[in-house]
Amino acid sequence: MRHLLSFSEGQCLEVDEGAKLSRVLDVTNSPVLFGCRTGICATCLVRVKQGMQYLPPLDEDEAEVIDVYTETPENCRLACQLQLSGPVELEYLGK
Repeated sequence: MRHLLSFSEGQCLEVDEGAKLSRVLDVTNSPVLFGCRTGICATCLVRVKQGMQYLPPLDEDEAEVIDVYTETPENCRLACQLQLSGPVELEYLGK
């Protein structure tokens, strides 16, 4: 199954369910950049505008990195740690 991933910048992509966004977004020229790919640099920091329920739960390590790199952590996630199970809209906040 494929799901729509849209960005507040206007770009939309269809993403296979369960695909790691770090791999998909690299080959599609997305607005999201990636540094470490392990969830410690926050280069891929995004705010989830819609569809939070279609993302895996936030784990402690990701939550800690988000707290360090943003003053308003609500609905923020690291794109390198995400897999979709439904339509999601993201706003890129990274560096």
